Amino acid sequence: MDNHTFTPAYLRLPPNILSDKVREAEEILKECTLCPRECRVDRTSGQSGFCRTGDKPFISSYGLHFGEEKPLVGRFGSGTIFMGNCNLGCLFCQNYSISHLGEGIEISFEKLAEIMLSLQQQGCHNINFVTPTHQMPMILRSLLIASEKGLNIPVVYNCGGYESLHAIEILYGIVDIYMPDFKYSDPAMAFKYSKAEDYPQSAMTAIKEMHRQVGDLVTDQRGIAMRGLLVRHLVLPEGIAGTAGVVKFLAEESSKNTYINIMDQYHPCFKAFDQPPLNRRITPQEYADAVQMAIDAGLKRIDGITV
Repeated sequence: MDNHTFTPAYLRLPPNILSDKVREAEEILKECTLCPRECRVDRTSGQSGFCRTGDKPFISSYGLHFGEEKPLVGRFGSGTIFMGNCNLGCLFCQNYSISHLGEGIEISFEKLAEIMLSLQQQGCHNINFVTPTHQMPMILRSLLIASEKGLNIPVVYNCGGYESLHAIEILYGIVDIYMPDFKYSDPAMAFKYSKAEDYPQSAMTAIKEMHRQVGDLVTDQRGIAMRGLLVRHLVLPEGIAGTAGVVKFLAEESSKNTYINIMDQYHPCFKAFDQPPLNRRITPQEYADAVQMAIDAGLKRIDGITV
């Protein structure tokens, strides 16, 4: 794909469709069902549910980021915006100061739009929203403003995988690159470590819809992602993440060409020190076994691995 002829999805929408989608998303906030927790609180009147977030953008930090997957980073970096708080409750969260401790500030929609435009001006290849799920309407409102002021690079929806199908359906025609985590395939593990027993089923339903919308990951002639699905899976000690189930689903229900990053960087954080075996890093063998599971399942595009 030639980057010079690529137009992001949100700029290809017919007139008024993006603004209609913004209003549809904002309506959800009045009885919030943005994620599978379905807290049903009115976030427009000061109430907050599990994610402890209102109806304005709440961000932790932003900047050019070079620690993401190579297709996102390219030469000039991914324009990463870390949204504050989270709709998951992972006891081992690697960004717990943001997700659990509420590190961040509330800003206006206009300010978030300005941040997107400033990142674009710095040369980044995409706008990468980290943990966007519980702030999707605020992101869309800000994206509408930014798109009217010249934003013209792909949007990355870098989420935890605990998504509402309705919310993902609203994003059809807006998001170019979906990058969900697929954290667990076992409901018992999802409940024990993230307070989300329905995580596996929710993630599978959402990932299937994401793939239906954008297909397999497509890159331009420089190898930079333009559109498609990229899945992350963090290997946890003693098979807690259920890697075999994750890769089997992706190969059979999504695509054998699904781009997957099997991540080896787990280290104990937050409350993991009191939760053996999460109180240790994974072993080289545990990581090698996880990669082999993906290969055995038939997955062809494993980040950093030649299959």
